[in-house]
Amino acid sequence: MSSQMTWTQLCSCEEFRGRWVALDQCRYDEATAEPVEGTVIDVDDDVAELCNRLRDMDRRDCAILFIDETKGRALH
Repeated sequence: MSSQMTWTQLCSCEEFRGRWVALDQCRYDEATAEPVEGTVIDVDDDVAELCNRLRDMDRRDCAILFIDETKGRALH
């Protein structure tokens, strides 16, 4: 899995809502510090499992964000 998406696209995608998403090249809004876009590397319901897979792939510089299932907000 590796696709560039805007934050709006991520939040509207059922596959990601209520799950942890690892993003590479994550870009943030300078005024609000909210995510704007990024490249989806992996996704999981369990943040520990996601982190383990990222470690195994040697992907140590990803942003890991939770996409709130009701409001599409990021929890860092």
